[in-house]
Amino acid sequence: MQPTVDQRRWMYRNMVLSRYLEERIEALYMEGKTPVFNMAKGPIPGEMHLSNGQEPCAVGVCAHLTPEDIVTATHRPHHIAVAKGVDLDAMVAEIFGKATGLAGGRGGHMHLFDAAVNFSCSGIIGEGLGPAVGAALSRKLQGTPGVAVAFMGEGAANQGAFHEALNLAAVWQLPVVFVIEDNAWGISVAKQASTAVPRNDRRASAYGMPGHHVADNDVEGVFAAAGTAIARAREGAGPSLIEIETVRLAGHFMGDGEDYRPKGEKEGLTDPIPRYRRALLDAGVLDEAGDADLVAEAHERVEAAIRFAQQSEFLPPEAALETVFV
Repeated sequence: MQPTVDQRRWMYRNMVLSRYLEERIEALYMEGKTPVFNMAKGPIPGEMHLSNGQEPCAVGVCAHLTPEDIVTATHRPHHIAVAKGVDLDAMVAEIFGKATGLAGGRGGHMHLFDAAVNFSCSGIIGEGLGPAVGAALSRKLQGTPGVAVAFMGEGAANQGAFHEALNLAAVWQLPVVFVIEDNAWGISVAKQASTAVPRNDRRASAYGMPGHHVADNDVEGVFAAAGTAIARAREGAGPSLIEIETVRLAGHFMGDGEDYRPKGEKEGLTDPIPRYRRALLDAGVLDEAGDADLVAEAHERVEAAIRFAQQSEFLPPEAALETVFV
């Protein structure tokens, strides 16, 4: 399955948008946190997990989705939220903890929720698998359109929730696709030190579903594998598993010293955005002027969202007791 010219441009545009969003968030996050790093300081306190390098996983999958389709993501969610069409103003306001955020500033960057496009994420490892299976079951029982996609890191494939979710999805032949973003590191633990199999897509056969493997963080390879899996789900043929070899260009979180990485590993990683840009230019899908316009548009959109967030108010302290179930 090959993407159209419009789909290629859409994927590249959203990769650029996601990356610039994170570059700006990184700069703003670090305000007040130097010279001695203190994650409680600055305009964005708390942990911050950047997804730079993993953009191909998001755009290659979400290019096949509609607002009716359900996506559950991880604690590293920005690239997926952007590709799924989450409201950017409200998303950035949520990251800043403002009242105009997706959850009124209560959730922060690991707990983004946008019902308009059926997107959610969680800071708990593997937490999105069960809800994705439940959403797919609801679609099947109601006879309504829509597939569910559960994103996870390769570390989540060693959780009990992973095996339970795959088993039920296969037993009930649900329209759900499981996507593993294999960036080779579960926080600071290397995949080969924690996982008994070299590739998690091989685990799919234990649950009677197809397993797809995408090497080298290949945008269009992701697109092809996701297209096959999502089409299968829409046709009622059941679930699939995709594992994507991707890269984490930053640490597990902002402030991570990354001493666990072998010397020279990080320097040897390939940034997927310049590589895809070069491929599109060589294919005539993009020209230099068009690329400059696209980048400028993405930057303008991100800056507008940041201004919106910065100009928004915080909720009053008493609002901490609202929307709490007792």
